[in-house]
Amino acid sequence: MFQNDFFPTGHIKGDILIDLSIGPIIHHLYSACEFFKHIIVLKVRDRCMMELKRWVDTRTGAFYWGHAAELQAEIEGKSDQALDKEGEVRSALQHVLKCDFEKENMTEPIDLPPADCIISAWLLSVISKDQNDFIQYLRKFSKLLKPGGHFLFIGCLGATYYIVGKDKLHILKYDEEFVRKALVGEGFVIDCCEVKKRTNRTNMIDYKAIIFIAAHKEK
Repeated sequence: MFQNDFFPTGHIKGDILIDLSIGPIIHHLYSACEFFKHIIVLKVRDRCMMELKRWVDTRTGAFYWGHAAELQAEIEGKSDQALDKEGEVRSALQHVLKCDFEKENMTEPIDLPPADCIISAWLLSVISKDQNDFIQYLRKFSKLLKPGGHFLFIGCLGATYYIVGKDKLHILKYDEEFVRKALVGEGFVIDCCEVKKRTNRTNMIDYKAIIFIAAHKEK
């Protein structure tokens, strides 16, 4: 993934990483775990929290993410250390917390320390009904970030729906220009933007491209 090329540069690192991403996924954290001491994952749904905690505690029935660990280890030139990579993520991922995006303090009654970095993967377009929602939620995410902290955004361009089981679910449609303007409007400086056009074909989601943006919050 895009961030695999960005973390090793040494520009993005620190004590606290907050993950605000869709579903109980963790594969995007494999490239981040060695650059942050603590990873805090925020989830709205109890089911997502349960699945993540099951993996962290290596309980029976946990989803197998070994393929992602193997891929990341291979990318780093350490293909024989996939198990070590899984251990690094488990060690860093110390908290899976409930959040509510409608509250001013999303993790109430817990006050989180300001983060050095936030990753938001495929979430904003799913929780936002329209562009105003997207900007409002982005503003709330920004409040969790310390001045000068980094924001990594991953999303789908041109998508309108995705399918889970028999349900066709909404995705907010947006383009690169909108995301750039939203970030700049909320006080971010864009350091890097990459767009990868869709190559696979499936009727499960109708996106046109994947976008990755690395930005930092102005001091």
